[in-house]
Amino acid sequence: MSADVPVAARAPLLVLAFASLFVGLAAGLTRLGWSFPAPVAELAALHGPLMACGFFGTVISLERAVALSQRWGYFGPLLTGLGAAAGILGAPYAIAPILVATGSAVLLAASAEFYRRQRELFTLTLALGAACWVLGNLLWLAGLPVYQAVPFWIGFLVLTIAGERLELSRVLPPSPVARRVFVATIVVLLAGIALSAFAWTAGTLLLGAGLLALSLWLMRQDVARRTVKGRGLPRFIAVCLLTGYAWLALSGFAILVSGGLGYGGADYDAALHAVLLGFVFSMVFGHAPIILPAVLRVAVPYTPYFYLPLALLHVSLLIRLTGDWMILPEWRTWGGALNGIALIAFVLGIITAVARGLWENSR
Repeated sequence: MSADVPVAARAPLLVLAFASLFVGLAAGLTRLGWSFPAPVAELAALHGPLMACGFFGTVISLERAVALSQRWGYFGPLLTGLGAAAGILGAPYAIAPILVATGSAVLLAASAEFYRRQRELFTLTLALGAACWVLGNLLWLAGLPVYQAVPFWIGFLVLTIAGERLELSRVLPPSPVARRVFVATIVVLLAGIALSAFAWTAGTLLLGAGLLALSLWLMRQDVARRTVKGRGLPRFIAVCLLTGYAWLALSGFAILVSGGLGYGGADYDAALHAVLLGFVFSMVFGHAPIILPAVLRVAVPYTPYFYLPLALLHVSLLIRLTGDWMILPEWRTWGGALNGIALIAFVLGIITAVARGLWENSR
């Protein structure tokens, strides 16, 4: 089973991922007070797992499977996508976390294989991120409150992005001192994540410090500082990256100022969505025009329209966080709704760009 799978077989995996995204968005809006039909409203508790595991986890696993070019790697996104679908369809509680945990273990195996092939700091960082995801999913499977898995899921996403950016920095490699600072930052981040399982406040404080330190490292070292001076798609990607790093810094700072991540409430919402919406989705916006051609072999022509949903994402998140910090529930509610509109607008923009590319190639 060494051959890769056909491109047509990858599309259903993306369908599962985007089903998680849209249902997860609706579930999140339900938590903010918006009304949806009963089947969606009943999924409010699955908002976090659907977004972190069903969408992000499936997309990242699919991207890694394509890069691995081994059929067994595709069991990762298949299992996580099916796990999210099981949760959406109301399967017995344990089914979804079992499938997701098993799928994340496949991603960890694929990441370990990459590290075996290429023993570099970026492949190790990617493997550590996958390990965080597995551990978080095991906590979810064990029946612990979802918030206890959140630091591990944050570690998964943040380390995955950091590893990928570190890989791309080989064009302009960081100095030995900068590499040591990166390692120290990752150690702080991982220590905070691990400690959160036993001492929540101390662990999340350390996590916040790690997020803030990593954001500063990325701002200083990322090649985006140079490509933002360019034009077209390279400039758009750079803007996504740099604004995302600002949200990552804000998240870490907010956790520190709040004395830890908390167990819920306004401060929790602000810090969590600063990193998962502001940082992670900025990365998604920036990398989608690169990832889709690699996964589906379709072109995504650049269009200035991409800036519109990106701007709406940032403005709406600022409104939401202002509502959190100023105790303005309506601001938080409307900011959340605009967050969802920004994500949908970007997906529609990508679909339109792909259709335009297919049309131009067929002429």
